[in-house]
Amino acid sequence: MTAMKLLTPGPVTTRPEVRAALGADFAPWDPDFAAILEDVQNRLLRIAGATACHTALAVQGCGHFAIEAALRSFLPPGGRILVPIVGPYAARMARLAREAGRVVVELPVGPAERAPPESIAAALAADPAISHVGVVYSETGSGIIHDAAAIGQVARASGRRVILDAVSAFGALPIDLAAQPEVDALLFTANKCLEGVPGIGFAIARTDRLEASAGHAGSWSFDLADAHANAVRGGPGYARFTPPAQVIAALRVALDLFDAEGGSAPRLTRYGANRDALIDGIRAIGLVPCLQPALQGPIVVNIAAPDDPAWNLQRFVDFMKGQGFVISNFYNTDRPSFRIGCIGALDPADLSEAARAMDLALDELGVRNRDPEFNNIAGVS
Repeated sequence: MTAMKLLTPGPVTTRPEVRAALGADFAPWDPDFAAILEDVQNRLLRIAGATACHTALAVQGCGHFAIEAALRSFLPPGGRILVPIVGPYAARMARLAREAGRVVVELPVGPAERAPPESIAAALAADPAISHVGVVYSETGSGIIHDAAAIGQVARASGRRVILDAVSAFGALPIDLAAQPEVDALLFTANKCLEGVPGIGFAIARTDRLEASAGHAGSWSFDLADAHANAVRGGPGYARFTPPAQVIAALRVALDLFDAEGGSAPRLTRYGANRDALIDGIRAIGLVPCLQPALQGPIVVNIAAPDDPAWNLQRFVDFMKGQGFVISNFYNTDRPSFRIGCIGALDPADLSEAARAMDLALDELGVRNRDPEFNNIAGVS
């Protein structure tokens, strides 16, 4: 099979060394594997700027599993959480909380706005029963990066806690848990900016908050407090239930590559260069990004769909795949657009090549008008 480049915000294109690491089998309770998991956990804690009062807990599955676990673990049944609705992933957090029996207070945020800390402060002041704020750091539905540190400062000033969805942020965007003691849980997965493969998520959480939250979850599988208690009893590298051992071994190799690149800051610089190459490329072929430059993050770019009767997203996706690029085959924005991920083991030349493939795809479809059917999705002037 021809190797494909994944232009999605996760799973992402991985390096051959990461894929090769999946070839070794491990027994999850073998001391050799425990050493691998302990090493991964310690390295993730360092990336997060964690302190001695933090622990890293593995959560099998995708990012939503880790987010649900945090919501259940840190909010008691009936607990109230404020969620700025900055896009579809914030809406999913709200749904996960509701279906877990928690009360969600939604704060609507426009598609061309960052979540405003002053509005969050006002909502918290108006409802003293809210205990937590649910924050999506990098909203891949829009491409906007929200100011997690400023929102956390507002929450801390009002005596509230934060659940931080950093699923598509961790490993690239700045995170410093030592400076944000209000964060109960920082949530992310292996298969985004860490450039690992899917199957494992993590919650980096304060141990004091975990110990104070025992009995909240209403689910054994999603109980982070129980997972922490079992880890304390089992010792370093202990996994409560069977983890995806090969996936974690591959993540350790991905972390070796992360360190070799220089860590989060150089990785963020590369992703920003990828975004810039993509935007330059699409503008050169007559396509329009959905966001103004001031709002456009480095993780994912939404591109306005052409206003032409020949436009067909699935056919476009199929042609791109034939050129060696896999992109999302669904719309994320209220007005039609398609999204391109700028993360993973890619460089600016890959994104420039992808723009050239889009040009060929549009010609193949017979799309003549590449302008969007509207002048403004999310701040495009």
